[in-house]
Parts: sequence; structure tokens; C-alpha cells
Amino acid sequence: MDSSALVQKNPLVIELEMENGGILAAKDIRRTTFESAYYNGINLKIGWKMQKSNDQYFTLYNNPIYGIGFYSSTFNTDIIGSPYAVYGFVQSPFGNLTNKRWGFDYRIGLGISGNFRPYDPENNPLNVVIGAKNNVFIDLGIRSQYKINPNWRIGLGLAYHHFSNGALRLPNKGVNLVPLTASVTYQPNDHSILPDKSNIAPYSDKILYHINYGAGWKQLDKDKDERFLKTTLSAYASKFVSHKWRMGGGVDLFYSSSGNYDEIAGDNSGKLSAKLSGGPSFYLVHVLNRNLVLNGNVGYYIHKQYFNGEINRIFLRAGARYYVYKDFNAGISIKAHKGKADFIEWTVGYTFNRD
Repeated sequence: MDSSALVQKNPLVIELEMENGGILAAKDIRRTTFESAYYNGINLKIGWKMQKSNDQYFTLYNNPIYGIGFYSSTFNTDIIGSPYAVYGFVQSPFGNLTNKRWGFDYRIGLGISGNFRPYDPENNPLNVVIGAKNNVFIDLGIRSQYKINPNWRIGLGLAYHHFSNGALRLPNKGVNLVPLTASVTYQPNDHSILPDKSNIAPYSDKILYHINYGAGWKQLDKDKDERFLKTTLSAYASKFVSHKWRMGGGVDLFYSSSGNYDEIAGDNSGKLSAKLSGGPSFYLVHVLNRNLVLNGNVGYYIHKQYFNGEINRIFLRAGARYYVYKDFNAGISIKAHKGKADFIEWTVGYTFNRD
């Protein structure tokens, strides 16, 4: 076998991206937390273009780039701090892939951030949006690129960033950004190939069955440091509706330890009805590759308790899961009510009938 082909199997891609502007906040928060703030950020991304693999999903997504990103930013104010993040990302081309000069791509990233200056009633009372130094970092982006030569590309685009700790520490309105981006991309070995979709196998028509367990913690009052255990037990069935999407439904059952406390649950303290909640749930999965999926739910509480933070009949979930060994998966999700986070779920699960 040609040794040069092995070296260039999945070419290295290095990218530097600058971004600024685009703070999303209500007027009252702009006058407090974000007064005089201006956002600037920088990303260093190192990835590999997945163009030779026995996983046909890399072909379906037009030979995407998988990699790790390093993010640093400033809001030019001491109220928020200067957050950084480390995250994994997937970046997929779309549009006319045969164009020699212009290209388009979108990306999805998930990671952990640090170095926020959180809310403190005495030392930082104006930060009413984030209560923790470390938070989940969600990154979405879309852009166009121009190819200067075989190794260098420049790009312009739009990104969306969300920082949240899932109510582990209050307040947790979250930080939301929609900055403009400018990037420079370097690919040392320009041996990109077009995806060959002529041999894509049909998607499975089997029904998959899923059992998942999740756990996390929630703070109910920003003036009290107590955090309470919350857990989830879920059972779903799903079926492929295309190569990239699965749909189905099932049931979610939730446990909240806060239902054990008199100062929270009152006369209901300790009762099973004060600790348990749940109901039916619509299940949606976006399949990125054989082992990595994005998962989402829209559910309805048949039974809930407002004092446990279950403030709306409808609950939402968004997250990611990776099959770490055969049919066993692990992941992270954020459960929410409308736009307000309930808690971060660290999940483990098993899928039956998976190919």
C-alpha cells in the first residue's frame, strides 16, 4: 500500500477564528450585567477531515471535520469575567461541493467553560445571569469560505454560543451570544476528496428500544447554597425515518430529593407524590455517525410539583450521547421548562435491537 495514502487518510485541518459583538439580553439585564460590555472571542480549532472510513455517515455528511476547539473571550467588563472553553466539534460542508473557490459549512460544538465571575450578593451583585465559574458551552455556526490556494482558506460567518450550568448554581438565565466570525483555515496536505455516495446502504427498518438513567443537582434558591439530587429514568422506542434522523416516544420518570424537605414541600414533605413526577415524551435523535447522536425530547407531565422547580406542564431536553461500548452509551443533556433550565443530566443508557 502507498505509504503517502496512509499519512493523508484523514487530513489535518487547523483553524483560527475571531468573533465579536452579538450579546443577546433583555433590556433590564443590559442595564445591569452587560452595561458597557462588548464581546470579543477567539477560537483555535484542530481537526481531521473524515474522508476515508468504514462508517458511511462520514460520507453522508460530505466528509466532515471532527476535532477539538480552544475558546477564549472577554466582555471587557469585570462583571462577567473572561470565559474560556474546551470543546469537541463536528463541521460539515454543504452546498455545491465541486466549486473550486467557494464553500459553505455548518458546525455543532459542545464543551465545558471556565473563568466566569459569578453572581455574589456582596462582591458581584450585578451579575444576574450566571451563578457558576464553570458552565456548559454550546456552539453552533454557519459560514462561507473562499479558497485562496490549495492550503489556505478565509471565511466569514455567524455563530451562536450558549453558556449554562443547568441551575446547578443560581442565577442561571444563561449567557447567549450571536457574534460575527472571521476565520483563517490551514490544511497542510490538500488531498481532499469528494464524497462518493453511490454505495450508501439503506437505513435500518428495525424498532430500537432505549433504557436511560440520568442524575444531576439543582439549586432552588439563589440565596441558599443547598443543592438537591434529581434523577431520571427513561424508556423509549424509536425508528429511523431517514439515515440522519430517528423518531419515537416513551416515558420519563423523575425523582427530586427536594420533596423530602419541610421548608420546600410543606405538608407534602416525604410523600412519594412530592418526590416523583413524569409523563409521556416525544423522542427525536439526530445521528451524526455510527456511535455519536444528538438527542432531544418534548414531554408532558401527567404529575409534577411546582416546588421542585417543575414550573410548566411541558418539559424539554437536548443533549448528546456516545456509544462507548457496543450498545452502551453515555452522555449529557439539559432538561428545561420553556427557556429555563431545570438541571443537567449526566446519563448512561442501553439500546436494544441496534445493528
